[in-house]
Amino acid sequence: MGQLAPGLVKSFLVISYETVMTVLFSLPRYRTLNALKASFLKLCGARVGKRVVFYPGVWIAPGRNLDIGNDVTLAGGVIIGSAGIVKIGDRSLIGFRTTIISSNHAVPPNRGQIFASGFVRQPVVIGQDVWVGANVTILPGRMIGDGAVVAAGSVVTKNIEPFTIVGGNPAKVIRERT
Repeated sequence: MGQLAPGLVKSFLVISYETVMTVLFSLPRYRTLNALKASFLKLCGARVGKRVVFYPGVWIAPGRNLDIGNDVTLAGGVIIGSAGIVKIGDRSLIGFRTTIISSNHAVPPNRGQIFASGFVRQPVVIGQDVWVGANVTILPGRMIGDGAVVAAGSVVTKNIEPFTIVGGNPAKVIRERT
């Protein structure tokens, strides 16, 4: 019997991960099931703190390069692309349907093919005690400082200073927290 092509093995592993992720993260947020979800992520190379709450419908891929602090809540429908490193600090709240992207397709020069152009990976760092509202998009390479608040529906295209409240598309400072 011949060897399996590397592409087939990779495809099998990716699809298997996606299947387990879909089934496991569709379960309710009971403490025991949250511990099971955290254990799965740890097996995939993530660091997951204590008492992390994963609402049903959270999607995290590829799992490695992820660092979640203690007492973090990921609401339903949160999507995290961790290929380029994602760090979420202690006691942060990530709202419903938020998308955190740490990698993106590279745009090739001279009208080259996007499909074959590869990826650009940049870390996303979310500080401690941050509240990210519902339907927020955080783009690659962004840092959100400790104590910041990101209003629902915002698109984070620039770094956010600690203890500021931002909102909009693109997100802009609304005011400082006092």
